[in-house]
Amino acid sequence: MSDLPLRQQDELRGPPARKGLARQSFLLLDESENLKVNNEAAFLDMLGCYTVDSIKVLSIFGNTGDGKSHTLNHCLFGGKELFHTSPLQDSCTVGIWAAYEPKLRLIVLDTEGLLGATANLNQRMRLLLKVLAVSDVVVYRTRAERLHNDMFQFLGNASSAYLRYFTPELRAVSSRCGLEVPLSSLGPAVVVFQETTRTNVLGSESDSPGQADILLQKRFHDLGLTTEAFNSVQYVGVQTIIPPTDYSGLHAAIQHQVKNTTTRSPRHPSIVFSALQALSERFYGEIPDERLNTYSFFPDEYFTCSCVCLSCGVRCKNGMNHLKDHIPHLADGLCQYTHQYNNKVLICKKCYEGGREMIVIPKTSAASDNPWIGLAKYAWSGYVLECSNCGIIYRSRQYWMGNQDPESSVVRSEVRHVWPGNETFSINHQNAGRRVLDGVNFVIQSVTEYSSGPSKAVTAWLTDQVAPPYWKPNADILVCKGCRKHFAPSQRKHHCRSCGEGFCQDCSSKTMPVPERGWGSVPVRVCNACYQQGPRISKESKVEPTGLIARKVTEVAQSTLDFVSTAVEYPLGFVKEVARPDYWVPDNEIVKCHNCSIPFTPMMSKHHCRSCGQGVCDHCSTKRRPVPSRGWDHPVRICDECCS
Repeated sequence: MSDLPLRQQDELRGPPARKGLARQSFLLLDESENLKVNNEAAFLDMLGCYTVDSIKVLSIFGNTGDGKSHTLNHCLFGGKELFHTSPLQDSCTVGIWAAYEPKLRLIVLDTEGLLGATANLNQRMRLLLKVLAVSDVVVYRTRAERLHNDMFQFLGNASSAYLRYFTPELRAVSSRCGLEVPLSSLGPAVVVFQETTRTNVLGSESDSPGQADILLQKRFHDLGLTTEAFNSVQYVGVQTIIPPTDYSGLHAAIQHQVKNTTTRSPRHPSIVFSALQALSERFYGEIPDERLNTYSFFPDEYFTCSCVCLSCGVRCKNGMNHLKDHIPHLADGLCQYTHQYNNKVLICKKCYEGGREMIVIPKTSAASDNPWIGLAKYAWSGYVLECSNCGIIYRSRQYWMGNQDPESSVVRSEVRHVWPGNETFSINHQNAGRRVLDGVNFVIQSVTEYSSGPSKAVTAWLTDQVAPPYWKPNADILVCKGCRKHFAPSQRKHHCRSCGEGFCQDCSSKTMPVPERGWGSVPVRVCNACYQQGPRISKESKVEPTGLIARKVTEVAQSTLDFVSTAVEYPLGFVKEVARPDYWVPDNEIVKCHNCSIPFTPMMSKHHCRSCGQGVCDHCSTKRRPVPSRGWDHPVRICDECCS
């Protein structure tokens, strides 16, 4: 990997291309597979080919240090250093660099060398195959005295991966771009360019034309590799005893492949950018080193989904990022049952025999039952299995004795794969306890809402009757004296014992002694402003004012009631936790609203979405809708995200 920063490499290549005129190469893709050009217009501008209607793409591959950039500069650009070269040991090409050759109408792509030191080896190999997929002509440059197996394995594995993963994507791009002929009916033409110094080039012993190409194909066959993705594989060899290297043979081969339109026709430069953008969006992401096939240049893990089944460990066989196309995970072979995930589904046997797969789940009551009647039936007859096509097919306690197991009579079980983020098999849909609590809460809430108005009015009047003379009456307190926020009808108003003004809970949370008002040496509630001023220096009153005696008695009674109500909340919380469905997030783990991320305060109620089980606030869960997949057949609370 080069130690030169990308900005310094840009400076070595000179200024960016002006519109319509290419001067230097530019970074097209970095080593992390990120596309560095924003859009088609910028791509054409940097290439300088606005007026060109049709082009082809040439890319070069090879080991690091074999002179790929030097070959492009001297073979296609007359020796001009459009692609940077360096005598240093570090690689001078990091990522993918592009330039335009106007005579042959070629977009030339220079790639990072193989076998070079890099921390992202897997990403680099996948990046090289993306470049190969959009190329019309591929040059493999080697200085080896004899052709190594690495070259054959690289090209053979690239051919297989091209056919398996990239051909469908490129065909989709050609369809979107309106091309009549598929973009990749056949892959690119491959030119193997070998330069030796002491060894004869391949096929030099024979006078027959094309003998080197035959020997090259024979080597592929002997290694059990195929090149069927490439429309041709051609060999060009040159023996350089005295420099410089003769690139005329390579230039002639490239020129022949550019003019050959029998399989690969020229296309507009914007189509090239669209194809590269589509491949970059489809095949990206981290590639875990474990589970990789180390005997292949392009293992399936480079291009397939990285998710594995939590139960059996089998990898998903779909392409990367397939969830964006709403394609679910899929794996070959059967899964194994694990008690931890309870990855077993029940299928209606009658529907299955009729050619339909209808999954049924144990529920508290049927969809047609009234909520309270359904609970009564559940207490008497147990849970039900309800098929959306056949209706109720099973009740667990339908008879006094002799009830059959559902798997032996009305349903068949099937073990399914468990994918990360979709562990829904372990959910128990029998939510009778929670439904009872919801019903009771509904009754209590209704009574509370109807009686809250009169009770609040009576409470305010009684409080004013026993309040000290310097306290502001509750009826006159409309906004908090500290933060100026309006009081909600159900919000409690607090009086500062020092100044007597009305405040909210946050603005009057401090306590300190207020002896000058007759409250003695015991700390009492004060507002933030009075707390900052500190206690006033005055002689403590030994006799309590008459107006404070009634207020103190009231506060003692109110504190006792608050203590009792707090003591009752603990067993209530225990009952709620026992009745909590399995997929609900526990209350003690809910710190903020899952939708709006607003932190919960003691004054805010925590609600559970019946669909996803997350904790949300009241504002983000105003919708009501049935959730049959979770066992809620009647309209229940769901969050706004699940509703949308």
